[in-house]
Amino acid sequence: MLLYMKLFLKYPTPLNLNYMWNGGSLLGFFLFFQIMSGVFLSMFYNASITSAFESITLLMDNIHLGSVVRYVHMNGASMIMAVLFFHLWRGLFFKSYYKKGAWFIGMIMMYLIMFSAFLGYVLPWGQMSFWGATVITSLLSVFPGGVSVLKWVWGGFSVGEATLGRFYTLHFIIPFLLIPMSMLHLFFIHKKGSNNPVGIFSDSLKIFFWPYYMIKDLLGFFFFLLFFFFFIFFLPVFFGESDNFIKSNPMNTPTNIVPEWYFLFAYAILRCIPNKSLGVLMLFLSLLLFLMPLVSTTKKMYNNSIFFFLFFYLWSFNFLLLMYLGGMHINTHVVFLSQLTSFFFFFFFFFI
Repeated sequence: MLLYMKLFLKYPTPLNLNYMWNGGSLLGFFLFFQIMSGVFLSMFYNASITSAFESITLLMDNIHLGSVVRYVHMNGASMIMAVLFFHLWRGLFFKSYYKKGAWFIGMIMMYLIMFSAFLGYVLPWGQMSFWGATVITSLLSVFPGGVSVLKWVWGGFSVGEATLGRFYTLHFIIPFLLIPMSMLHLFFIHKKGSNNPVGIFSDSLKIFFWPYYMIKDLLGFFFFLLFFFFFIFFLPVFFGESDNFIKSNPMNTPTNIVPEWYFLFAYAILRCIPNKSLGVLMLFLSLLLFLMPLVSTTKKMYNNSIFFFLFFYLWSFNFLLLMYLGGMHINTHVVFLSQLTSFFFFFFFFFI
């Protein structure tokens, strides 16, 4: 173990890395926070449709610092997704997908994190939790034999006790699967060497990870931690939906069912297409990110053309606009704009 730690600290790293390369370490820190806070919450949570909502209320009202731990876990999910999107954005900009091993493992980890975030959103068993689970799982019905699969996922004919228990089990297991996968991700990065802003690779332009980048990672972490604590203590429910503070009621559908902010881009793509099957197909096409090393049309790892910069930043703005549209009440104007932004979103993968 000491040998591996020594190799890690003495790992030769490009000397021109900036704070855009802090994403991986930040994700590691927040994964630790999520696991620790999640283990604490699991001691009080009851995965039952009759008492799940009440167990969280009891935790927040009667357990010392219970509300703080819950807010750490709840806002931690948003922090992880924010850093994950930034980490992915940096990887796309600097074409990190040419390092195929690290890219494929990283993308699998991203999908697992997003899946775990969705499962965790269901566990409080509020109105948005129940109806969000119902809407998202119902998408399985568009596939051949999907109705049978859907009943198996539900454990019945609708979202219920069995569904909640299965979601809770998977939500608890996935973070522990991410630990060895993150080590494998680091292995592939260290095997091929880290990318850098200018795309020049030379052993003479490298320095040891310790102390230079360890200090930079810790500094970035502490600044982000202040940002994180601001939300925990001053805006703890900023990312939450008001309907999710109401116990689930299968007989009362919320007026506007929306997912968490980090799924809004996918929600906008899904609902802008009138045909449900085609909408689900387009939603799954967004997984093209996984295949970037195969579908990319450029061969250079670094592209310094002004046209590429302009196109990439326009695509980034388009992605934010897609998220904004996903959170708006649907009307003809929102649908039209969502279709335009969705087209540009997919066009990017074949251009880059």
